[in-house]
Order: sequence, then C-alpha cells, then structure tokens
Amino acid sequence: MKLAVWLKCHCAVALVAVSLVGSHAQAQTVAPALGKTELLWLGQAGFRIKTPGGKTIVIDPWISGGPKAPEAFKADLNALGKVDLLLVTHAHVDHLGDAPALAKLNNTILYGPADMMTPLVTLGVLPANLTHRFNKSGHVKPLPGIKVTAVAAEHSSLLVWNNPATTKNESHPAGEAVGYIIELENGFKIWHMGDTGLFGDMKFISEHYKPDLVLIPIGGNFTMDPVDAAFAVRTWIKPKMVMPIHYNSNPLAKGTLAEFQDAMKGSKIKVVHTTEGQSLEF
Repeated sequence: MKLAVWLKCHCAVALVAVSLVGSHAQAQTVAPALGKTELLWLGQAGFRIKTPGGKTIVIDPWISGGPKAPEAFKADLNALGKVDLLLVTHAHVDHLGDAPALAKLNNTILYGPADMMTPLVTLGVLPANLTHRFNKSGHVKPLPGIKVTAVAAEHSSLLVWNNPATTKNESHPAGEAVGYIIELENGFKIWHMGDTGLFGDMKFISEHYKPDLVLIPIGGNFTMDPVDAAFAVRTWIKPKMVMPIHYNSNPLAKGTLAEFQDAMKGSKIKVVHTTEGQSLEF
C-alpha cells in the first residue's frame, strides 16, 4: 500500500516541477521537495524509515522477539539494510529490543533518553562511543538535513538486563520515556509518540513542532486505548495524518485499528494504516 502526500509548504514547488520537467537545472532545484519518505512497520512501535535523502532510520526495533515482526528481519537483522540512525524511546524490551545489536552490527550510534543510555554503558551492553544521551526538549542533528527533538511522553522506563555472572535477570532504573519529533530533509515531520498515556502538553507539542504525521499508540493497558488516542488526536493534536501503532502484538494491549477508526469517524484528519512488514510512502 502506498500513499503519496503533498505537504502544504511544498505545493507550489511541486506544481512547478510538473510543468518544467524538461529542464535539468530546474529539476535539480525542485528535487529535494519531491523526495519521498517510506515507513515500514516492524510491529508494535518499531519502524524503518527511509528518508528523502536516502538515509535509513530505525526506531524502537523489537524484531527478534517481536511476535509480529517480519520474518525476514527476525531471521537476519542484516535484512534491514545499512542503518544510519537508531532511536529508542525507552528501555522496555518491546522498544529497546534489538537496538544494541543493530548499533554494533552497523557501527551506528544509538540515540535515546540520557538515563536509559547510562546503564546500557555501565552494564556493558554498549560501548560509550555507540551511544548519545539527550533529554526532553533537547535536539540532535545526527545526519545532514535531519533533526530529532525529544519530547514528553507519559510513561515509565525500566531496563531488564541478564547478568552474565549469575544468568539472572536484573531490573535497573532507566529514566523517563520520551517521544520524538523527526524532521526529515524535505521538511516532513513525524511525531513518534513512543508509549504514552494522555497528557495536556500534547496540544503544546503539536502547536510548537507542527508534525505532519503522528504515530500514536492505541493498545491500551500500558498506553492510551483507541478512544483516548482519538480524543487526543481530535481535540489537542489535530495533525494532517495519524497512524495507530502499539497494538496487535501484546494480548494485554487489546485496542484495535477498527476501534480507533470508529472513534475517529466524522474527523477530517486522515487515518493511515498498514500491516506489519508493509510500507507506506509519503
């Protein structure tokens, strides 16, 4: 399934591109605005994002243990391709998942909440040179033309680590969960909310950062359910597009796509969706 989305800020440029395709110089001028973004859902809150500039971002990759993760990736993490940027919203296993393995495999820095990254280093999960710590309202520019800002999420974070000396699992504090505003090379903005319940500053975040696409959890139990998620989208966030995530993988998170679609009836906000292992293009 593919969905082409023209951003308002680029509409005039897009029209020029259609009428002037014969000019090489003019085509070069408009090419950045015509770049597309591909989102492949890895299941739960995990995504592989291919940016308009040809980079690959992976966020919250619960793959080898993810019940709905695509089999090709479960069998071989290399099937994701070269990963240029890794992001994790918090330390729960269905979000941190295979991020440390992918960081080592690709020699790529893992970006995440400061107090999650510290125990990953002190416990020996990752070397310090493959981590970057930042916190809410902090932003990074890890790749040319790409900016990532950490924003609030109303959730917890705990790192469960298997101690090789005892072979027993240990629980370690891992700071606070975050969401991310991911601004790509052509100006397209994605708000990956991570895991979160309702909080009033969703309105502020949307008004300040103006995301084009919001990835919102709907599973319930650990996060918003479909009704609460639809309330947040319709009342506070009001984006161009919304995509439900964090459902269909955990029997305790019973919210469904159909329930979210029903709760969004009557809204002009575009609800986009896909299945695990399938891509959308924006």
